[in-house]
Amino acid sequence: MRRKAGIGAIQKRRADTEKFKDKANELAEVQLAELSSQLEAFQTNLETFAREHKEEIKKDPKFRKHFQEMCASIGVDPLASGKGFWSNMLEIGDFYYELAVQIVEVCMAHAEKTGGLMELGDIKHKLIKSRGRSAVHQEITTEDLLISAKKLKVLGNGFTVIALGSGRYLVQSVPGELSSDQISVLEEAERNNGCIATSSLHNKQGWDYNRIDIVMNKMVGEGLVWVDAKATEKTYWVPSIFTSQFG
Repeated sequence: MRRKAGIGAIQKRRADTEKFKDKANELAEVQLAELSSQLEAFQTNLETFAREHKEEIKKDPKFRKHFQEMCASIGVDPLASGKGFWSNMLEIGDFYYELAVQIVEVCMAHAEKTGGLMELGDIKHKLIKSRGRSAVHQEITTEDLLISAKKLKVLGNGFTVIALGSGRYLVQSVPGELSSDQISVLEEAERNNGCIATSSLHNKQGWDYNRIDIVMNKMVGEGLVWVDAKATEKTYWVPSIFTSQFG
């Protein structure tokens, strides 16, 4: 017959368990200290790298992208503060904030035509054109625009970046959040060069025609889509998408 463990054995087991816990906590603290030390060393090296390559970061878009990725890998945001260390050293914060202001200006200038939605590539085309000769000295990329556009969220829900299934982006510059149905309409239009027919939504999205009419009438009213009066069936155009095809 198996004997039950005595009080002494139970106490010893508990003491051993506590020792294991203490040792585990000690190892965890050591590992955390080592990791913190490594991160501090990496950040110091990153700061040295930034000082030495300041001009390349500001002027070369590929270099700038790699620098952003390096910063993100250790949780450093050089745009977090306009008065922080990174901004003072690189003026990179100023670059992105100035670009954000220019995005707002382009969106506002074309809001009546686009209904407050512009494709990011179209924004880039118009922005470079408006910058003129200055663009030659400081090239901007779609990635730069995307970073700047996302910073516009601080202005509230008036500026939102919408990712399309194709990998392109729309910038919404009017208040209000698009519904999932409206985003589906935009994605369907993206697949058809900006054009969308009610039969396409019915067949591909599985919507009934009453639902389609409600969604499309709302989007027409908000200026997000235009009605094609000459089409044989109810057809619409999304100006923010089809105009960018030819921009």
